[in-house]
Amino acid sequence: MMKQLLFVCISLMIFSSCRERSSELSLAGEWQFALDSTDVGVTEKWFEHSFTDKIELPGTTDEAGYGTPNSLPPSVGKPQILHLTRRNSYVGPAWYSREITIPSDWKDKSIELKLERVIWQTKVWIDGQSVPGTCESLISPHRFDLTDYLTPGKHKLAIRVDNRKQHDISVNDMAHAYTNETQIMWNGIIGEISLTAKEALSIDNLQVYPDITRKQIRIQGKVFNAGERIEGMLSAKVENSTSRLQIASFEQQMDFQPGENLVNITCPMGDSIEVWSEFNPTLYTMDLKVEAGSQKAKGSVRFGMREFSRNQSDLLLNGKKVFLRGTLECCIFPLTGRPPMEPEGWKKVFLTAREWGLNHLRFHSWCPPEAAFQVADSLGFYLQVELPLWSLKVGEEARTNKFLYAEADRILSEYGNHPSFCFFSLGNELQPDFDFLTGLLKHVKSQDPRHLYTTTSFTFEGGHGDWPEPDDDFFITQWTKKGWVRGQGVFDTQSPSFDKDYVASVEGMTVPLITHEIGQYSVFPNLKEIDKYTGVLDPLNFKGVRQELEQKGLLDKAGDYLKASGYLASILYKEEIERAMKTAGCSGFQLLDLHDFPGQGTALVGLLDAFWDSKGVTDAETFRQACAPVTPLARFPKAVYTNDETFTASVEIANFTDRELSGQSLSWVLKDEAGKEMNQGKIACPPLSIGLNKLPVAISCPLNRKEAGRLTLSLSLEDTPYRNEWSVWVYPAELTTEKGEIIVTRDQREAQKALADGKKVLYNPDYKKVEGLEGKFVPVFWSPVHFPKQAGSMGILCDATHPAFRHFPTGNYTDWQWWSLLKQSRTVVTDSLPAVTPLVEVVDNFANNRRLSNLFEVKVGAGKLLFCSMDLLSDWKQRPEARQLYFSLLEYMKSNAFNPSNTMESGVLSRLLMGGTSAETSKPEDIY
Repeated sequence: MMKQLLFVCISLMIFSSCRERSSELSLAGEWQFALDSTDVGVTEKWFEHSFTDKIELPGTTDEAGYGTPNSLPPSVGKPQILHLTRRNSYVGPAWYSREITIPSDWKDKSIELKLERVIWQTKVWIDGQSVPGTCESLISPHRFDLTDYLTPGKHKLAIRVDNRKQHDISVNDMAHAYTNETQIMWNGIIGEISLTAKEALSIDNLQVYPDITRKQIRIQGKVFNAGERIEGMLSAKVENSTSRLQIASFEQQMDFQPGENLVNITCPMGDSIEVWSEFNPTLYTMDLKVEAGSQKAKGSVRFGMREFSRNQSDLLLNGKKVFLRGTLECCIFPLTGRPPMEPEGWKKVFLTAREWGLNHLRFHSWCPPEAAFQVADSLGFYLQVELPLWSLKVGEEARTNKFLYAEADRILSEYGNHPSFCFFSLGNELQPDFDFLTGLLKHVKSQDPRHLYTTTSFTFEGGHGDWPEPDDDFFITQWTKKGWVRGQGVFDTQSPSFDKDYVASVEGMTVPLITHEIGQYSVFPNLKEIDKYTGVLDPLNFKGVRQELEQKGLLDKAGDYLKASGYLASILYKEEIERAMKTAGCSGFQLLDLHDFPGQGTALVGLLDAFWDSKGVTDAETFRQACAPVTPLARFPKAVYTNDETFTASVEIANFTDRELSGQSLSWVLKDEAGKEMNQGKIACPPLSIGLNKLPVAISCPLNRKEAGRLTLSLSLEDTPYRNEWSVWVYPAELTTEKGEIIVTRDQREAQKALADGKKVLYNPDYKKVEGLEGKFVPVFWSPVHFPKQAGSMGILCDATHPAFRHFPTGNYTDWQWWSLLKQSRTVVTDSLPAVTPLVEVVDNFANNRRLSNLFEVKVGAGKLLFCSMDLLSDWKQRPEARQLYFSLLEYMKSNAFNPSNTMESGVLSRLLMGGTSAETSKPEDIY
C-alpha cells in the first residue's frame, strides 16, 4: 500500500509540474456573495451591486453555512430516514462578485474564464456588461471567452449560479450528478477558478489516440492563429512520465491560417513502449510545440498506451482477457456533499478499493472530475463513466436531448485522453426511447474510438435489458433472456451450493457481459459512525435509529446487530463474486456496493462505511480471498454433509493477471474447528492461462468423524499471496434423539396441558401457522424504506457458547448451515409478549427495530417452555441440520442448564398462532 501511495504521489507531482500552461490568474479566495431566492437579481441588475456577505471559493453555500438551516429532529420517519440531511439548504440563483486586476502584459491577448465544476447554470457579467451565452454542464468546466470585455487594469466580475433543475434527467432526482441522495444540490463553484491569457498563437483540445498494434499515436488538436497567415514548425515530444526519458519525437513544417487550424499527425513510439494496465500503469507525456517566428505555443497531454477491445464475449485489454472486479461510486462524500477536486481527495477511494481487491469503478449516472482520472491513471484503475442520466422519459424532450448530446461530447473532449477512462454508458436503467439512445450511442462511438460503449447500465424497459443492444460494445445486466446472472435472484430460493455458475444464462452472448449492481445486502447502521459527520450533512437517519433503539431498550444491541448483519452480507458478497468468476462468458461484476450508500432510504449495503472506512465486519485480506487477480475456486454441491459421506470438490484457478502462470502448485487442507487436519494434499497445476483454469485433480476426503462439527477447506497457491477458504458442516448420519420426559409437540393444547402439569415442553408448531414474519435467509434488499414491502430481517444473532448449541456447532451469526432452518420458519415479534429469553434473535431492519426471535425459552406456570418456530421435525434425510439442532435442544432441555428466568401466562401461547391472518411475506415484485 505504501509503494502504491508513493507511486501515485510521484506521478501526480510530475503531471502537475509538466503541464505547459499559458499565463494564468487564480480567482480562488474571498468573493462577495448574495442569495437570490426570489430570482430578481437580473431584473434588478445585481451584477452592478456590491454584496455585504462573503464566501470562500472554491466552495459551496453549504460549506459556508448559507441557506435555510435544518429544523428537523432525528427520526426514523420521512424525510429524515431517506438520506443524510443538509445542515443548510439552498436551491436557487446565487451571485458571486469580485474585483479582478488584469496584468498589463495581457493586452491584446485572448482571455478565458474557467469554472471547473458547477451545478447547474452560470451566467457572467464584466463591469455590468453581459457576456453572451450561458453554460449548463454538470460534468465539465464552464468556460467563457472574456477577450472583448477585459483590458489591463481593474474590472468587476459577477457570476450568477443557478442550481435549480434545468433538465429532467432523472426519476425522482436520483441521478447522482444532481440529487440530494448522495451528492447534494449544492450552489457554488468548486475546483479551478481561473482566468487564462492566450497568445496570438495557441493550442487547444489536444487528443492522443494510442495504437498499440502499430506502436504509434495519433495526435489531434487545434492551433488558433489570431493574426495573419504564418509558417511555422510543429513538433511533438513524448517522454515517460515517471522516468522523464524521451522515447519519441516528431517535427513537421506547417502553414497556420488565420483562425482555427486542425492538427492531425501520427507519431511513431518506437519498440520500447510499455502498455498501460492495472499491473503496469505506465504513463507518457506528449508535449506539442508550435514555433512561428517569434511566436510560440505549447500544449501537453498525459496518456497511456492501451487498447480495450472485445472478442465475442471476452473483454480484452491490450489483446489479453481482463475481468472487472468493480463497485459503484455514486458521488458519496459526506463531509462536503460534493466531489473532491484535488487528487488528494481521491487517493483514499482508489487505494482502499485496490486494497479490497478491486480494479474497476463505475460512476453511476455521473462523471467524476479531472482529479479522479489522474489518480486512476496512476493506479491502473478501469473506470466507467456515465451521462448524468437516470430517466424513464428518455427522448421525450428535444431540449434535453440536445443537452445530452452536448454533455456526451464534453465528457469525451474533457476526459477522453485518460487511459483510466475505459467504458462509457449513456446512463442508468434508462427508459423508454431506445431509438433515441441508439442514435446517441452511434454518435459517441463515432467521436472517440478509445473507449467501449453501452446503451444503458441495465434497463427494465420491455423488450430490452435481457440481451445486448445492436451497437453495444459490452452489456450490463442482472439477467438475460436465459436466466439470472446475480445471486439476489437465487440465494433465497435455492439451497446453498458452491458448484453453480451462470454459464447457461450467458450462452450465446456476443459481447462482454458485466453483472449489474450485484449484492445490495443491507447492513444494520453503525451508530459509532455518527461522530464522523462533522461537515455539511447531519446524519439524522442514524441519530433517529439510535434514538429509537434507546427508547426501546435496545441500544446496547446495536453493535451486535451490525456485526450479525455485516457477517451475513460478507458471505453473500463472497458467493456473488465467486459465481461471477466461475462463469465463462462473464467479464466482470459491479458491486452495489463495497461501501455504504447513505440515500434512497439509507441503503447501508457496504462492508465499508460511506467514508471508505471499515465497519469491522470483515477485513480486506479476507475479502481479497475471493476478489483478486488470481483466485482459487472450489466447486462442491452443498454446505451440509453427514459423516457417512465423502467430501469432493473440483478446483479452478481464475487467473486474470497479464500473463500465463507456470510451475505453480496448489495446496489444500481440510481442518476442523480446533485446527486439526483431517486431510491435505498438493496439486501440480498445468500452465494457468489468462482466464478460468480447471485443475485436473479433484479433492476427496471421507468425513468419518463422530461429532458434529464445522470444517474449513483452504486452498493456497504456493509461494503467492493467493488463497481462499470455505466452511462446510458435518453431522452424524445416525443420531438417537431420546426425548426422555420432555414433551415435543406441534399442538398448542398439548403444550399448554403439559406445561400446566409442570413438564418441560419443546413446542414446535407448524411454522406456516405461526403469527409473524416470513422466514428469510438473505437480508433486506437495498433498503427497508426504499422497498418497504419486504418481510425484511437482517440475519440472526445467537451466543455460540450457549449450552443449547453444544451439539449444533455455529458461530454467533447466520451462516450457510442455517439456510433450510430459516427458510422453513416464521419470525415472531416478541415485543408484544411478556419477557422471554431468546436463544436466537432475528435482527430486525432499522426502519422497525422490533425484538424478533424464532427460538426462545420461558417459564409457563409450573412448566418450562422452549418455543421454536423453525421446522425441526420434517424431512431429516434431506435436512440433517434440522435433526442436529433438534438433538442439541433436547440435550440442553435434559440438563440443569435449562432453567428459564422469565415467566409467561399459558394463554399467551395462543397469540403465537395466526388468528386467520397471513404472515408478513415478500414477493419478487416487491423489489423488482
